[in-house]
Amino acid sequence: MSQGVFITFEGVEGCGKTTQVRMLTEWLRASGHDVVVTREPGGTPIAEAIRELLLDPANKAFAPTAELLMYAAARAQHVAELIRPALAAGKIVICDRFADSTTAYQGAGRGLKPETVAALHSIATDGVWPHLTIVVDVPAEVGLSRAKGRNIPLNRLEQESLTFHQRVRAAFLALAEAEPERVKRVDGLGTPEQVHEAVALLARDVLEMP
Repeated sequence: MSQGVFITFEGVEGCGKTTQVRMLTEWLRASGHDVVVTREPGGTPIAEAIRELLLDPANKAFAPTAELLMYAAARAQHVAELIRPALAAGKIVICDRFADSTTAYQGAGRGLKPETVAALHSIATDGVWPHLTIVVDVPAEVGLSRAKGRNIPLNRLEQESLTFHQRVRAAFLALAEAEPERVKRVDGLGTPEQVHEAVALLARDVLEMP
C-alpha cells in the first residue's frame, strides 16, 4: 500500500473494544501486515501526559469546554507525531478511540454544541480521518458492569452516571446510522472470538484482502 489505512474502534466503557484492537492487530500482523497500534487520548509522550490529567478521578472540576480542548490538544499531537507519519509510510494504524469519542462524550455526553466539537475536530485532525470505524456496541449498563468488574479503580469518565453513558452510546449509534460507509456497528455481546469474526470481515473489506 502506498498509503496507509486508518482503522478506529469506538464504544462505551467496558464494551470490549480494547480486546478487539488486540485481536485484530495480532491477526493482521500474522497475515504479514505492518500495523501500528495506538490509543486516545494518548499514543505519544505528550498526549499520554494529557491522558493522565483527563482521566484522573481527582480532576472533577474540568469545565466541559476545557475538557474538549484538552482532548483536541492530545489528538493534534497524536496525529502530527504518530498517525500521519505511519499512514504516509503505508502502514495500517489501529487506534483505540479517536475523534468520534469526542463527538459522543463531549458532544452528546457533556452537551457541547455539535458545531463547536466539529470545529475542534477540523483543527486537531488536520484532515486525517479513519477509513473504517468499528463501534463495538453493548448497552451502557452492561459496559459499566464489565468496567466495575475489572477490580481496578474507575477513571474519571467511567465514574459518570448511567444516563451520561446512555447518551454516549446513543451518539455512537447515531454516527453509525449517519455515516454507514465508514462507521460500522458490531454487536459486542458475543464472545470475543465471535466479535472478532465480525471485525475481521470489516477489516478484510477496507483492506481489500482476499
